[in-house]
Amino acid sequence: SQWLSLIKPRLEILRNLLSDNGSIWISIDDDEGHYLKVLCDEVFGRSNFVNTVIWEKKYSPQNDAKWLSDSHDFVLVYAKNKIDWRPNLLPRTKEMDARYKNLDKDERGVWKSSDLSVKTYSASCDFPITTPSGRVVTPPPGRCWRTTKEKFKELLDDNRVWFGDKGDNVPSIKRFLTEVKQGMTTMTIWKYTDVGHNQDARKEVLTFNSHSVFATPKPERLIERIITLASNEGDLVLDSFLGSGTTCAVALKMKRRFIGIELGEHAYTHCEPRLRSVVNGEQGGISKSVDWKGGGGYKFYELAPSLI
Repeated sequence: SQWLSLIKPRLEILRNLLSDNGSIWISIDDDEGHYLKVLCDEVFGRSNFVNTVIWEKKYSPQNDAKWLSDSHDFVLVYAKNKIDWRPNLLPRTKEMDARYKNLDKDERGVWKSSDLSVKTYSASCDFPITTPSGRVVTPPPGRCWRTTKEKFKELLDDNRVWFGDKGDNVPSIKRFLTEVKQGMTTMTIWKYTDVGHNQDARKEVLTFNSHSVFATPKPERLIERIITLASNEGDLVLDSFLGSGTTCAVALKMKRRFIGIELGEHAYTHCEPRLRSVVNGEQGGISKSVDWKGGGGYKFYELAPSLI
């Protein structure tokens, strides 16, 4: 109850600060995660709950764990107005694009074949197809083609049907890379191989403070993904529990404006030194992947003593 009483007024303030198309991403562990979910439903509205992300924060089990070795944290995601809010797509990876080939030297470029049959049966889409080799094929039992006979003829005339190198395979549809969605929809399980883990985060902290590693730092790749999904260049990112300064460091590298707040000594021992290092062009974290060369700046303010 003490923790909930502490966090509720802060959540109410953060909700008021959100832009109409803004979102809030809250990292939390198993101890308080479910209580926080209910509290956030009250503050932000249950209808504005987007998802709970599972972040795989460890890459190996803790052998000294008395019960189960926890390997994940949660990230609760709420939108100011979920009806109007949509996350950005993640950039397509080289591995995704590598699946596209141009086996028939089509002028429209590289493509990938996909199944011509579907589960939802329709009699108008159940018809025999003769391959270039003369073989007659029909849909698998209980399935049908995804198109009518007339539409299939149009696809065939447009060279959008692939029968294999020898013209004897079951037909498939050609999907051109130029026509697919230029990005990737994010799933709710984030593997450490994609967004980093706790040890990555500690190594990043050590580059600017080798004496005191922050207890629970976040890897830059984790914050990079959140900022990619939730904002565009020039947008304002606020972290009201800045910790080791990861959010502001990543926001600066990603050309976002930022505000970070930290009430502990970390403001002096971690946040300010880290930002100074980023401005000077440090090459840790996501620097190489976003081609960070340094630059920009920041202002450091101290809160005056209370007048009350």
